[in-house]
Amino acid sequence: MQIAFVGLGKMGGNMVRRLRRDDHDVVAYDRDQDLTAALAEETGARAVGSLEDLVAALDGPRHVWVMVPHGVPTISTVHDLGELLSKGDVIVDGGNSRWSDDAARSSELAEKGIHYLDVGTSGGVWGLEVGYCMMVGGPSEAVETLSPVLDSLAPVTSEGSRHVIGERGWEHVGGSGSGHYVKMVHNGIEYGMMQAFAEGFALLHKNNPELDLARVAHLWEQGSVVRSWLNELAARAFEQEGTGLDALQPWVDDSGEGRWTIEAALEESVPLPVITSSLYARFASRTEDDYGSKVLAALRNQFGGHAVKRND
Repeated sequence: MQIAFVGLGKMGGNMVRRLRRDDHDVVAYDRDQDLTAALAEETGARAVGSLEDLVAALDGPRHVWVMVPHGVPTISTVHDLGELLSKGDVIVDGGNSRWSDDAARSSELAEKGIHYLDVGTSGGVWGLEVGYCMMVGGPSEAVETLSPVLDSLAPVTSEGSRHVIGERGWEHVGGSGSGHYVKMVHNGIEYGMMQAFAEGFALLHKNNPELDLARVAHLWEQGSVVRSWLNELAARAFEQEGTGLDALQPWVDDSGEGRWTIEAALEESVPLPVITSSLYARFASRTEDDYGSKVLAALRNQFGGHAVKRND
């Protein structure tokens, strides 16, 4: 299938690499032209130097996947594409946009006959290897035309296929905004799970600073109730940084989705004590020096490549 990608950073670039493995025709664009050229040379994607060139390089109906930071970069990119694309074309926002912004964006584009899909995408820097989990919102007809790309980006199931119902790595979860809403809640849950691991490892380290936490985490992967990918990444972080995490500062950033989850819960009067507390713990990490915050920072770095603050 032919598709264009705008934004070739950690996730966007790896998604292009995964699609080229399945021989999709990918047109690639990033404001960093050196990055665009290097990825094109590596993968065989077609590099272009502007959004105008990107649109011109595609056959209709065109599909353009936007993978840039949420907020102004996404808003301006989608707007500019809306001025360039034609009736029947599809814009995909695969970033972490706020779900409540999707309806207005979708309606504006629909007036021009352009379809808009919001795709909550999870997988981080590991998606190239294992595939991406994608939560898709928007009109069914546009989802159907994008399905070959979604199939290639998704993990291969235990059956060796991406099409087993209930197991495939993508799902059409509803209308406009629903993909980003489901992804928002996913990230809120992620906050709570990470906080629980951080607190548990902090207690173990306080009780016995000589305890090899990498070995403990690996042990928990052997049939334990808490075995998980986050626990695997904790083991990896301890192996790379050492049990003491001495090189890391206990500063834990947040991308904003935890805040949006809590705001949505307030509107629905749904109590989220664990997720709310985990967000407050991140705020506290920026003023307090504690081991658990180092674990959180290390975990964010492991799954998403998020920057950590290091001691000199």
